[in-house]
Amino acid sequence: MPVRSDLRNVAIVAHVDHGKTTLVDSMLWQTGAFGAHDHVGERAMDSGDLEREKGITILAKNTAIAYSGPSAAAAGHPEGVTINVIDTPGHADFGGEVERGLSMVDGVVLLVDASEGPLPQTRFVLRKAIAARLPVILVVNKVDRPDSRIEEVVGETTDLLLALASDLEDEDIDLDAVLDVPVVYAAAKVGRASTTPPADGGMPDGTDLEPLFATILERIPAPSYDDGAPLQAHVTNLDASPFLGRLALLRVFNGTLRKGQTVSWARRDGSLTQVRVSELLATKALDRVPAESAGPGDIVAVAGIEDITIGESLVDPDDPRPLPLITVDDPAISMTIGINTSPLAGRVKGAKVTARQVKDRLDRELVGNVSLRVLPTGRPDSWEVQGRGELALAILVEQMRREGFELTVGKPQVVTREIDGRTHEPVERMTIDVPEEYLGSVTQLLAQRKGRMETMTNHGTGWVRMEFLVPARGLIGFRTQFLTDTRGTGIASSIAEGYEPWAGPIEFRTAGSLVADRAGAVTAFALINLGDRGTFFVSPGQEVYEGMVVGENNRADDMDVNITREKKLNNIRSSTGDELERLTPPRRLTLEESLEFARDDECVEVTPEAIRIRKVVLDQTERGRAASRAKRA
Repeated sequence: MPVRSDLRNVAIVAHVDHGKTTLVDSMLWQTGAFGAHDHVGERAMDSGDLEREKGITILAKNTAIAYSGPSAAAAGHPEGVTINVIDTPGHADFGGEVERGLSMVDGVVLLVDASEGPLPQTRFVLRKAIAARLPVILVVNKVDRPDSRIEEVVGETTDLLLALASDLEDEDIDLDAVLDVPVVYAAAKVGRASTTPPADGGMPDGTDLEPLFATILERIPAPSYDDGAPLQAHVTNLDASPFLGRLALLRVFNGTLRKGQTVSWARRDGSLTQVRVSELLATKALDRVPAESAGPGDIVAVAGIEDITIGESLVDPDDPRPLPLITVDDPAISMTIGINTSPLAGRVKGAKVTARQVKDRLDRELVGNVSLRVLPTGRPDSWEVQGRGELALAILVEQMRREGFELTVGKPQVVTREIDGRTHEPVERMTIDVPEEYLGSVTQLLAQRKGRMETMTNHGTGWVRMEFLVPARGLIGFRTQFLTDTRGTGIASSIAEGYEPWAGPIEFRTAGSLVADRAGAVTAFALINLGDRGTFFVSPGQEVYEGMVVGENNRADDMDVNITREKKLNNIRSSTGDELERLTPPRRLTLEESLEFARDDECVEVTPEAIRIRKVVLDQTERGRAASRAKRA
């Protein structure tokens, strides 16, 4: 079959914080993508506010690198080769983005930290790449770290490739092709790479990224196509422009797509609709520029098709041959999202509080997020939202909060399934790196959550690596307790490992809640007198309502407290300055921490200005009656 030798499509995949986006930055700078006077910050591909704040990639994005170095000339293209790079998320919760990214490319650059080695998200993405029979280039990044283990990390990655290929033996995977992986050693932050391993903690021999570019041109196949086939283009992502409306990002597999051309739009339901491509945009560095046509292998954006969604195709009207729809793994975690029903709802000026606004926003999210599902709950003002993981759903809620929505969010739950008449639940494979002194506390913490240890490795550096199989619901609220027990030094990451029979009840939180028994403003006097009851989430002057969780109880049961109690005035003079100084600062919970903290009878109130935990049933008397009925039952 003919090929486009002047083009390469490659995805860069790795675990969180192994340096994918930093490597793309260096590739762009070294190929002259940015002018001398361009103001481009670090991690240019992480354009979203949440991505920059959390330091992770959430959405798969693409860039086009115009490479014209020595390797391009040696390959017969002195004018240059275009390398389309897809920067994929490193977190398994955003696996839908990874699967879309892999559907656009012909090869994978696997980035692995020279100290940490391959971690669970590495396993997840690599499994998808091997199943798609994509060639892999291994890049060992951060080789200049003083604790680098270059030789061991290469060995661990090779073992992982072999294990994943063996797991997929039913799909007729060529083991020799999988293990024939070139290795590039890099320090992405300074833009240097080499094909020979440096000394531990030393810099790569190369002075730039030329060895990486050469390896990409040599090992990643050029896009092939059928010269006699009609137009076939696959929609893999969506974007929007204030001038052009919805943009469909697609890869052309066969034929030619032209601006102004009339094509057939193959919908998800199998129907065909004739549409006109009003605008065609090609990617150049981080910008989209107008183009007249796109051929096989090109990744472009088209405008003029308002309701097109991910997975659909643009085909020739005279000979329509739709491409297969994109499929993703089933969701594992769900939470209920509805309108804000607390007594403080609607206090924020301009906030979006109606059920119609919330439902419209969730429907818009479904358009671009193929791994999300929204199901009815039997109530007109709330919906069950299912996703890959707790983090992905928390990111959605945080985005809606920043857009001005007021919400009530339920505690995350697992999505179970019936297999052979028994209830099965999703299981996660968790990898944990901790200092040796915390080995016992971490093992005990996971044992309480029905986790079982699979392997344990001591590298002799004072750190221990352990692998556990844990029910997905056992990891809800795990990270906060884990960081507390390891004094913030532990590293934990997990990936879906399938389904196992229901593991039984799990106790998530040993401490109860301190619940406000009336509405009003918090007083310093009440906080001082209740200080020995637990830790508080509120400060003096803050408005509370009956049923709002204002703190964590030292004991296991819930306690209703009068957090608004004022000091009775009398005719004896006294100074309260010393009392105010004794106030302990409140514990401020983030959205993720609030979702982890909430019990089954609690939910989280989310507004643009505040995040509060509250009881589902606000009335103290009603909660007491429900508890009595539960005990009798």
